[in-house]
Amino acid sequence: MAERGIAVDHATIHRWVLHYSPELLEQFNRRKRPVGRKWHVDETYIKVRGRWMYPYRAIDSNGDTVEFWFSERRNLTAAKHFLRKALRRRGCPERIVIDGSQTNREAILLCDAESRLLDRSRRRPKPIRIRQSAYLNNRIEQDHRAIKRRTGPMLGFKSTQSARVILGGIEMVHMMRK
Repeated sequence: MAERGIAVDHATIHRWVLHYSPELLEQFNRRKRPVGRKWHVDETYIKVRGRWMYPYRAIDSNGDTVEFWFSERRNLTAAKHFLRKALRRRGCPERIVIDGSQTNREAILLCDAESRLLDRSRRRPKPIRIRQSAYLNNRIEQDHRAIKRRTGPMLGFKSTQSARVILGGIEMVHMMRK
């Protein structure tokens, strides 16, 4: 904007992000290309108003973002909610790579069993294979750096809702860049 001679306050840009980010993300998700059949799933942590909050993320083997979700807790319920959302939007993968987290493993097993029960086709769907290794999950650990790089210089988030919206915008820009 400064290149074009328009002076805009940073608070105005913040309000634009809060207003337009969810709409742009919704439009982007409608037009998103299909993802691969091998996913890497993990969560990271971000401080919001002095408390740790957890963005759950999944990427495919090509590095494209499958899904993300922001949660106040890091437990089985949050992991199941995230995986249900990812499976509903992007379909069932062949294999999921996770780190040593037992809650993610249990969530995958539960969501896979639910999706196979709800499947009405005549063929028997294959179960999701789980690969649990701290070293094979480096791909998503490196992908977390993009979020940390953006949120690090910020002065922090003051509310969960604004953090959810701003992280959604950051993820959308990151997905477009990839």
